[in-house]
Amino acid sequence: MKSVYFYQHGGADVLQYGELPTPQPKPGEVLVRLRAAALNRLDLWVREGWPGLKLAMPHIPGADGAGEIAEPGEGVSGWNVGDAVVINANLGCGNCDFCQKGQDNLCRNWHLLGETTSGTYAQFVSVPARQLFRLPAGFDFHTAAAASLVFQTAWHSLVVRGGLQPGETVLIVGASGGVNTASIQIAKYIGARVVVVGAGTGKLALAESLGADVLIDREKAPEWAKAVFTATNRQGVDVVVDNVGVTFPLSMRALRKGGRILTVGNTGGPKFEIDNRFIFSKHLSIIGSTMGTIQDFADVMGLVAAGKLSVARDKIYPLVEARAAQERLAQNEQLGKITLEIE
Repeated sequence: MKSVYFYQHGGADVLQYGELPTPQPKPGEVLVRLRAAALNRLDLWVREGWPGLKLAMPHIPGADGAGEIAEPGEGVSGWNVGDAVVINANLGCGNCDFCQKGQDNLCRNWHLLGETTSGTYAQFVSVPARQLFRLPAGFDFHTAAAASLVFQTAWHSLVVRGGLQPGETVLIVGASGGVNTASIQIAKYIGARVVVVGAGTGKLALAESLGADVLIDREKAPEWAKAVFTATNRQGVDVVVDNVGVTFPLSMRALRKGGRILTVGNTGGPKFEIDNRFIFSKHLSIIGSTMGTIQDFADVMGLVAAGKLSVARDKIYPLVEARAAQERLAQNEQLGKITLEIE
């Protein structure tokens, strides 16, 4: 099968395009003929590597993918060759106590497609049947792939962990990233008021097109917590979606008493200082989460498939140009999700 892969960690130049063996579905798995894959910043981190990361080489990156059933494995029922599907990249073992309770994103043997297992930058991938969501006939594969990881991540963070309620005000730090654009959509669907802090008119225009109510340009207002207070009649916000990390001090200032910070990552770096006085004096909560459960995936992808949530899309590259696609992502040039066409 045609694939993009690497034999060693490094820059975009380590990515190769060529033939690798087509995987064979194990019992309980389904072989998917991929038509589209979407990029995540995770792809860059995996390619670059980090201490302790040990991969079987060659490694195929990519967490997001959509396509058609090519071959159901032994013991699989309910799926037929040609069925259109999108893949849930959150790989629980299905057997541990957390998985048995429906908390597969807390699995004791948790994996993420494209991170610790071979991913979706290829014509085929084999995954457990429970990881698939059936797409409506004719639904766009690129839209499905672009939605899958970021929408389930944002849904679990905002709705399940964060308990977002109609009428609350949400601040989203960042205007164009995948999880943030999904968070704008989900917050509006729930009935919240959305404030977005972003850099530049292009990214803020994207946020506005997705429903953001208040736009703050951090290039013009670097101390944007003050602008948030002004925009909320000096009340502050109920919830902050902060996946940057180093911006936590400003996020804490922007929260009203009893507010909560939701985080699923740290694109600005993993270590930073926190002034604990803000936490105890304002009764703040910091809530972390990773990915989402199989039920979360079904819930949010059902809304995407029904057209109730929009997916912000950027450029489409052919699979053979995955290196250029990753370079665009690394330069933070995208407005929405970058996807790969897998012919």
